[in-house]
Amino acid sequence: MKISIGSDHAGFEYKEAIKEFLSGLGHEVVDFGTGSNESVDYPRFIRPAAQAVVDGRCERGIVLGGSGNGEAICANRLRGIRCALCWNEESARFCRLHNNANMISLGQRMMDLETALAIVRIWLDTEFEGGRHLDRIALLDED
Repeated sequence: MKISIGSDHAGFEYKEAIKEFLSGLGHEVVDFGTGSNESVDYPRFIRPAAQAVVDGRCERGIVLGGSGNGEAICANRLRGIRCALCWNEESARFCRLHNNANMISLGQRMMDLETALAIVRIWLDTEFEGGRHLDRIALLDED
């Protein structure tokens, strides 16, 4: 799978670890930055990561920040993005199972690295169940 990734300075360290993790699983990772933990304005890195998913250049995307809130909001401004802010394994499972999330947002300051990697793995491995949720997902993509 081809996965976009982007972060601000507060998510940089986990971004680098997640890139390595994804590559180790055989995924292709497209890094939209940032390239260090020096303070930056997150939309410069989050929007291009989300746009790559919208355009079909990447199948899914991961964005990171301190809390992950701003990054999720930024990504979700693009039509066709369903970016879920995940904070534990259950939130990752349900965002795929029920919402067909094509992106996730993680907060480096909100969890340890083991939790972040577990969230990524579950999000990758969980299939959308479809069924009764299809109509709601279609409405999201039409707005």
